[in-house]
Amino acid sequence: MPTAFPSPVPTIPTTPLTAQLRDAMRAIVGEKGFIEDEHGMQPFITDWRGLLFGRAGAVVRPGSTEEVSKVVRLCHEHGVAIVPQGGNTGLMGGATPWPAHTGIVLSLGRMNRVLDVDPVGYAMTVEAGCVLETLQETASRHDRFLPLSLGAQGSCMIGGNLSTNAGGVQVLRYGNARNLVLGLEVVLPNGDVWNGLRALKKDNTGYDLKHLFMGAEGTLGIITKAVLKLWPAPKDVCTAWLAVRDPRAALEILSEAHAASEDNVGSCELLSRAAVDLVMRHIPGVQDPLKADTPWYLLLEWSSSRPRQDGADGMSEKLEAFLADQFEAGRVLDAVIAQTVSQSRNMWRIREAMAEAARAEGPGISYDVSVAISRIPEFIDKGLKAVLDILPSIRPYPLGHIGDGNLHFSFMGPIGMDQQTLNQYTAAITRAVNDLITSMGGSISAEHGIGIEKLDELSHYRSKTELDIMRTIKRALDPQNIMNPGKVLRV
Repeated sequence: MPTAFPSPVPTIPTTPLTAQLRDAMRAIVGEKGFIEDEHGMQPFITDWRGLLFGRAGAVVRPGSTEEVSKVVRLCHEHGVAIVPQGGNTGLMGGATPWPAHTGIVLSLGRMNRVLDVDPVGYAMTVEAGCVLETLQETASRHDRFLPLSLGAQGSCMIGGNLSTNAGGVQVLRYGNARNLVLGLEVVLPNGDVWNGLRALKKDNTGYDLKHLFMGAEGTLGIITKAVLKLWPAPKDVCTAWLAVRDPRAALEILSEAHAASEDNVGSCELLSRAAVDLVMRHIPGVQDPLKADTPWYLLLEWSSSRPRQDGADGMSEKLEAFLADQFEAGRVLDAVIAQTVSQSRNMWRIREAMAEAARAEGPGISYDVSVAISRIPEFIDKGLKAVLDILPSIRPYPLGHIGDGNLHFSFMGPIGMDQQTLNQYTAAITRAVNDLITSMGGSISAEHGIGIEKLDELSHYRSKTELDIMRTIKRALDPQNIMNPGKVLRV
């Protein structure tokens, strides 16, 4: 059953598309770039989860920055609202128009060219509609590595990744999406183009404008191109699946792994047994790496850009020796090291398929939170108690990027409970989880953003000063509130 949009509904511009505006937009983007029939628009006005269903006067798909600029300028002149959209894989409704939306969805999917790869300078210039996995493969063909990696990488687009400051499984080592960018090109809400496509690691000339647009979820402008940082391609990679004593043991393992790997820990993912079982039930072709009856697991990967040398210990030998010490310390209860690429991929498939499996399982609630790494075990204990006190039959399946303090604190509804009934408990559970995370100095959104789903939560937990600053920036760049209105902030 669809999730209701938050109430009260924010005020958004509702200027309709006239016949003249439709003709003008069609003239800019061509027939193949203009969609106005209900069936054709459906994928663009429905969120990936199938929970939110919005409306639009048309879907516009420009093929160049120049076309984006012309369309946005036209909308600015007539007060028409714009919802920018990439791969439409977000989990907070940030790319989904409100039901009252009468303007356009502006999809960047046709702008999908890799413009330049500079392997010597470790940089790549791309258009916003490039699919993330395509960029990973392009970097690999040049013996380089783009570390942004997440479950939706086969369909999400880099413009959306940057607009939401996406995280993923490599943040521990390389940082969020904003840390992977050297320069941006952005179309502003009035149609002007800011060209910041500079491949500079140092540029200390006033405000760093690119950081305004990364994480702003399309509310300040539309990212059309980016200069991305690249790294040396990994040459020696070792992936292990560990059954661990508890989350505290997982943190101790990670803490000691940094030195033992010579700072080569690439990823460290915590998974509950319930989360693993969820994938086993719904995702065909995956295999349980251990089949151990233990409540907690760790997916640990070490990688080095140095090729393994004959006669010298590589990542596999170093990790094996490290795990022997962790067995002796009582932190690791069982473990398997991937011996083939397919075994490693199977381990990662389990982690990456969580959202897909949860959607297949049925109604649920998930919180994307972060807290200081050392406090993750405390949050898990207190958070589970708080939620189970409200709904004892709810089914927890926590997991997350424990290496960077980001936990996906997730729950499936009780067996047999429909979404409408579960929704009756959601407000109380949300308040309990978010109050707890805030009391521990954490964040109510670690990597998924605010969008529609956390619109009121942001207002509740951020200070007046912070909200005032954000609104000042929004009004300065978008005084008509036409750029993704009703997202992130109530203006």
